[in-house]
Amino acid sequence: MDRVSSFDEPLKKLLGGATAKVMAEHLDLHTVGDLLHHYPRRYEERGKLTALADLPLDEHVTVVAQVADARVLTFNNGRGKRLEVTLTDGSGRLQLVFFGHGVHKPHKELLPGRQAMFAGKVSVFNRKMQLAHPTYQLLDASDADEATEAVDAFAGRLLPIYPACKQLDSWRIAKAVDAVLPSARDAVDPLPASLREGRGFTPLPEALLKAHRPQTKADVEDARARLKWDEAFVLQVALARRRYADTQLPAVARRPAADGLLDAFDAKLPFTLTEGQEKVSKEIFDDLATEHPMHRLLQGEVGSGKTMVALRAMLTVVDAGGQAAMLAPTEVLAQQHHRSITEMMGELADNWGLWREAPLDEGRRSGDGRALGGSDRGTKVVLLTGSMGMAARRQALLDLVTGEAGIVIGTHALIEDKVQFHDLGLVVVDEQHRFGVEQRDALRSKGKQPPHLLVMTATPIPRTVAMTVFGDLETSVLDQLPAGRSPIASHVVPAKDKPHFLARAWERVREEVENGHQAYVVCPRIGDDAEEAEGKGGKKAKTKKQAADEDAEKRPPLAVLEIADELRKGALAGLVVEVLHGRMHPDEKDDVMRRFAAGDVDVLVATTVIEVGVNVPNATAMVIMDADRFGVSQLHQLRGRVGRGSAPGLCLLVSEAHEASPARARLSAVAATLDGFELSRIDLEQRREGDVLGQAQSGVRSSLRMLTVIDDEEVIAAAREEAVAVVAADPELEHLPELRTVLAALLDKDREEYLDKG
Repeated sequence: MDRVSSFDEPLKKLLGGATAKVMAEHLDLHTVGDLLHHYPRRYEERGKLTALADLPLDEHVTVVAQVADARVLTFNNGRGKRLEVTLTDGSGRLQLVFFGHGVHKPHKELLPGRQAMFAGKVSVFNRKMQLAHPTYQLLDASDADEATEAVDAFAGRLLPIYPACKQLDSWRIAKAVDAVLPSARDAVDPLPASLREGRGFTPLPEALLKAHRPQTKADVEDARARLKWDEAFVLQVALARRRYADTQLPAVARRPAADGLLDAFDAKLPFTLTEGQEKVSKEIFDDLATEHPMHRLLQGEVGSGKTMVALRAMLTVVDAGGQAAMLAPTEVLAQQHHRSITEMMGELADNWGLWREAPLDEGRRSGDGRALGGSDRGTKVVLLTGSMGMAARRQALLDLVTGEAGIVIGTHALIEDKVQFHDLGLVVVDEQHRFGVEQRDALRSKGKQPPHLLVMTATPIPRTVAMTVFGDLETSVLDQLPAGRSPIASHVVPAKDKPHFLARAWERVREEVENGHQAYVVCPRIGDDAEEAEGKGGKKAKTKKQAADEDAEKRPPLAVLEIADELRKGALAGLVVEVLHGRMHPDEKDDVMRRFAAGDVDVLVATTVIEVGVNVPNATAMVIMDADRFGVSQLHQLRGRVGRGSAPGLCLLVSEAHEASPARARLSAVAATLDGFELSRIDLEQRREGDVLGQAQSGVRSSLRMLTVIDDEEVIAAAREEAVAVVAADPELEHLPELRTVLAALLDKDREEYLDKG
């Protein structure tokens, strides 16, 4: 058997069909290699042998004793079974208890007179010490020395506790690992010898052995250090190779024209760009001027001016004769960006005389969007979404293919095969976490040569996550708010304990409106018939968290339609209250948003469709109902919709969660700071890797078993540095065949496929 194939051996060959089937279906373990990389989540100390007379309560112990008697008792009218075994060691007596299906094996084996070792946690039941479902090993060796050796080995070792499932407990997984552990010696070591020796790492076969069968706590630490490094390093090499490959692709350099659109736009801005915007813009302009594609992540605080930076990049490309496309995750956001960008360019239009005057409503419907005209400059701005009428859609597609449209803003509709560009030079992807890398690449493939790519996210990302999830992108950070932005005061409103606080919240909304401002009220649910029908289906309606919350609180989350109706009749009677949610007709949504932006609507009751991109500077107050039903980052995003003008913002987090609950602790954290990076760290610590890395980055998630993105910052940073050096010296890894083999195994799997996109 060669070095690779022992790890590729199907588990069925070594463990039998039944066990292998359970491992495949419930733990996603298929090969020997999969099982060897299924590491214990923790280790129990079995402790030294303890006399039955000296058992400590609530501690894990190991005892050697003889079975005095055993009996099976039934309960629940014979439907339930319990096996009680009494042990003796000459110093005292101890009861063991086994329930349900766990009764059969010990009932056959633990016969009176048999001697065995037992390990478990000591508890008390009916004033008697007992071990419930202990692990045990029979001691029937004829050789006394062999029995003594078995006792010492069993008692002294750390007991690995594996991630298990209902169908396969940790003890049985440990037995399966014993069967495949000899294959650990065939492990292909991905680390270059110089790196391994320089950092003093344990050899990989030894690390696997120590991870599964440690003799000491030091063994566990050695194994963890080595295996974390392997995961971090292999992933960072994959990302470094992708970055290197991107630098080898050809792209058209896009330099801003002297005295062109960008200069004219900047000259007409009614405010000064922040230092951060200037710095980040320079990084982007430098990338655009190179003859290989830019791949940059622009992350920033809520309201830090990312759209302004993106627009300046798009104008640079238009100046250079190319086209720019902005991909938004929702129609509401695409329309909002379209509106914002055309409004931002209003001053420029006066200067250049480039506006094509179309009636406002017709222009909006057509996707023309008060666009910059003049096909010689390619400065028309178009909107392309799935819900547009056929005529408007045909016109938008024509404008793109002829080059008359310099800028297009759209949803997934931009990715469709029939969408063709004249000369696509820049792709801007807004809210990266909503798009898979495949979608990103589908749009990039529409250029004659690979276009430049700018990915934006309004959710601040800790450095470790950026290096891991977005490791194929260079990162720019906007952490400075534009001058004139007002602070946002945030408060938790405990509606259950202090209902008068909620009454005061509505009074505050009225006061804001009386002072000439507007307000948002956000609810977790829509409350329409379609949603209720979906809820009965069960699969799409609720996350596990929402279902758990509902069980705890015995009521569904508050809904937009219900709250809006209550407010119109009660606390906010006399004010203009409108609703906005994702199932409204696009024209209706657009109409509501335009009227709210124009100041004709006092209070907008909405779902999270307003979470990103919506910009109404006159809106100063936000009330978030059932705020505990939202995540930390989502609350921070929502809050960022207020305080966007010169008047201070107010965000009230309404919750019925108990004061001592984790949900209330989350809300208090949001209320205590406006620092999105700090909140994102809190959010990630609570949610852990699965949610952090998300479905779009599932390859990363499934390749990390020992490494935790949040906690292992130093390992990730060091591994990235080493990976960059390795790839720079040997891009094809010709002199590192072992690393190439491990990388190929990682990238062969469907779930890692995204790393190989180019």
